[in-house]
Parts: sequence; C-alpha cells; structure tokens
Amino acid sequence: MTLNPVINMLGRRLRLALVGGGPGSFIGSTHRQAARLDDRYEVVCAVLSSDPARCADGGRELGLDPDRTHTDVSAMLRDEASRRDGAEVAAIMTPNDSHFPFARAALQCGLDVICDKPMTNSVVEAEELVRLVRETGQVFCLTHNYTGYPLVRQARAMVSEGQLGDIRLVQVEYVQGGKARENDPDPSAGPVPWRFDPARSGPSLVLGDIGSHAHNLVRFVTGLEVTEVAGEVGAIVPNRQVHDFAGALLRLEGGARGSFWVTQAAAGVENCLRIRVSGTRGTLEWMQEHPQVLHFRPLDGPAQIRTPNGPGTLPLAARSSRIVAGHPEGFPDGFANIYSDAAEVIAARRSGQQANPLAFHFPTANDGLLGVRFIDRVLASSANNSAWTAC
Repeated sequence: MTLNPVINMLGRRLRLALVGGGPGSFIGSTHRQAARLDDRYEVVCAVLSSDPARCADGGRELGLDPDRTHTDVSAMLRDEASRRDGAEVAAIMTPNDSHFPFARAALQCGLDVICDKPMTNSVVEAEELVRLVRETGQVFCLTHNYTGYPLVRQARAMVSEGQLGDIRLVQVEYVQGGKARENDPDPSAGPVPWRFDPARSGPSLVLGDIGSHAHNLVRFVTGLEVTEVAGEVGAIVPNRQVHDFAGALLRLEGGARGSFWVTQAAAGVENCLRIRVSGTRGTLEWMQEHPQVLHFRPLDGPAQIRTPNGPGTLPLAARSSRIVAGHPEGFPDGFANIYSDAAEVIAARRSGQQANPLAFHFPTANDGLLGVRFIDRVLASSANNSAWTAC
C-alpha cells in the first residue's frame, strides 16, 4: 500500500484547478510546489492571469492542455463541471478583492477550495463564505502557511497538552522592511500595484498582508480567541496613504493578555515573524527566520531547545517533517503541509472514508472569518482613539 493517503482513498491524485499565480508570480509558484511536494494533486486546468497572453504562456509552461487553459474563471468552472475528469479542488491565489467571488463560484460548482489569505476584504463576504461551506459540507482551506511549520505545530501540541499550564501572556510581531522606502507607490501617485490600492487589497494593507498571519498564529498556538483589542493603525513613512504599521493590545479568553505589532516599513528587516507564549508553567518562543528551533523555558527546570524530529517531538509536529533530524525545512514545506492535510480531508470527504485526525489542523473558512473580523475591530479601535473594542 502506498503511503499517499489520497491515492489510498481515491486510487489517484486530486484534480486541481489554478486560479491566478501566472508567470513570474512568487505565490503562484509556491502554491504549485506545495500541491506537488507530497504528490497528492494533479493540476488539470487554470486561469493564470487576467491577461489572455499570459494565460496561454503560463499554460504552456505548466504543460496544460490548451483547451483547459482558460481566460475566465466562470467559463473554466462550467467547462470542468461538464467533464467526467473535471477539477475537484480550486486553488485561489489572486488579488484580495477577487477571493470572495472566485471562492463562492467554486463552492457553488461543487469544488473544494484552497484560498490565499485574507479570505475576503469584508466581514459580510467572509460570513457568506462560512455559510456556504456549512451548507455544502465542502472543504475550505486558508493558506496561513506558518501554521504548517513543524515547530509551530509542536508549540500548539505542547500548549494543548498543558505543558505551559494556563496561558497568561502572548506576544506576537511580524516585522518586514520591504516598504521602508519613501518612494514606494501610493494610490495618490497614479497607477499602482494592486496591493497599494485599498479597493483591491482591502481596508488595511499591513493588516491584510501580514497582520492576518500574526493574528492567526496567536489563535493556532494558544487555542484562545482574542476577545478585545485596543489598536492603532496608520503609516509611519511620511505622506504614505496606505497602512504600513499596526499595533494592538489584546485581551484573550481566560484572562490572558497580549501584544500585537506588525509593520512593513522597518528598514533592513527581512521577514521576522515571532511569537512568545507564557503560561503558569513555562514559556515557548519561535521565530520564522530560525524555524528549526523552538525554545521552551519551563518554570522549574532548565531551558530546552526543541527541533524537528528531535527528542520530545509530538505526533502533530512529527507528521509535518519530511526529512531526518538536523536537516532544514522552511517556507515551501510549511505551505505543502497545509496543502497535504487539506488533500487528505478532501479525499476522505469525497470517498466517504475517515481522515487521520491530525490532518484537521489547517486553517478553515471560520479562521478566515475571524481574521477578517479582527482586522475590522482593530481598525474600529484605531478610529476611536484606540479604545478597547470587542471582537
């Protein structure tokens, strides 16, 4: 028997439709690598760009049948629905404003969905997708890929097992420097990349782009919901019109307190996502730029370092490691873990079988809704002089 649970259940790979991520797209390439790393998907059709020429060029690069390389998402979904070998899963990696209509259309056509974050640009749209997922029973996976890192999953499992005791403090930061230059484009400067257009990227560039990851990481590791926020959002680069900074104090379930800080304008910083969780029995710390190390500092014992597949590795983390201890894993592997877990749950749904319980740790539509709602509440607090605002 193959070790591939999708092939064990279906006798083949899942058939995947790509929406976006055409030639030159970093995130498109990442999605495709993630889909193929564990050999659980086969890309069968695509709309790779809003530009017909780029669609055709991208389809040729991927070796797709020209008849299944489309320029319109609705047309592709209709065509695939009429085929016996039609796509079963849609992977959406387009600008934020199109996540909602494309995900809704895919769900309505019977496809399971894997979608980039943020799930939507508004709470109303997010609520609609959650409703559709509940009605259809289909799988919706949101690619908060940092939850796929083995040691992030180790942290989640350690908290869940009570190794930290009751959670008291949480600190999360996501600090980048890619938008530190003062000549970066803004809507006031004429045609701009879609991320700098609030109509397309959403009400807050920094919160949608990286703040959503930081919020999701807090919830994933601690298992706690944020109940109230006192936030400040704005631009620290002079004359910039879009948000490049957000900070907030957090109140969480059970009385825990937290701090949240994200920016894309910290000159010289690359991609520093960091979380610290303290409980009554100890503290965990993890940093994305050094993903192979999880620091555990128990209250009544010496500091410890956990590594993938090293001593003390729990099943949820062990499931997420592909190579032996001492070898590096990172961004593509975490992304692939999300894709692979979703594939197992999708295959189980379609075959009427049971998936491994450890496969159900990928972010869902409900996580997407809570992320969009968090953005909305931080913005509301900021607009009200950082007043405490219920989530």
